Amino acid sequence: MPQRDLADLRVAVVGASGALGSRIAHQLADQGARLLLVGRDEQRLRDGGPDAPVVVADLVDAGAGDLVADAAREHLGGLDGVVNAAGVAAFGSLVDTPDEVIEEVFATNVIGPAFLLRRLLPLLQESQGFVVNLSAVLAERPMAGMGAYSASKAALTALDRALAGELRRAKVQVLDVRPPHTETGLVDRAIHGQAPRLPQGLEPGVVADLIVRAIADGETDLASDRFSSGG
Repeated sequence: MPQRDLADLRVAVVGASGALGSRIAHQLADQGARLLLVGRDEQRLRDGGPDAPVVVADLVDAGAGDLVADAAREHLGGLDGVVNAAGVAAFGSLVDTPDEVIEEVFATNVIGPAFLLRRLLPLLQESQGFVVNLSAVLAERPMAGMGAYSASKAALTALDRALAGELRRAKVQVLDVRPPHTETGLVDRAIHGQAPRLPQGLEPGVVADLIVRAIADGETDLASDRFSSGG
């Protein structure tokens, strides 16, 4: 796979205020990428991210992608890549999970990314750029008590694999990332239920490092076992 020089690449990091998204943003910035930080909380984006333009938007809003596209044109002159590190978690048996929780999980983890990419793909096709979506090990190994959450991550991975085929001729690469449990604090902020006892998760910095290396290496798949082996 051809190496990708990250210096001066124009990249939107969605979910850049989170534990993982902020680390990915910092590592990309350290290698010279020019960033656009996207998230719902402007103060957290400015406090926790590198020095870069900020777009305040909610991924579940279909118009969020238009805001990101407009900001990319204004501040960066285009877009070479998008990293989607946003997501929500929910726990509990399906029968005990309210309808609105299932809807929110899929809206944030699947529908929102699809809305976003529909609007950003024309820019990425112009630059022959890349897409990175953070799925999860649950896409490979769904777990009881995480039915809606597992299904949303499996759906995101399916979307990535379909997109990879659709975008091959346009030379836009799609990287599907499926890390094991990572200590991002997401399970403590679940929108429903309580997480089962989980083993100690990976450090977010380690996961971010592998993701940024995979972007630089032009990879298209980063399965869960790659993290346990150190890449």
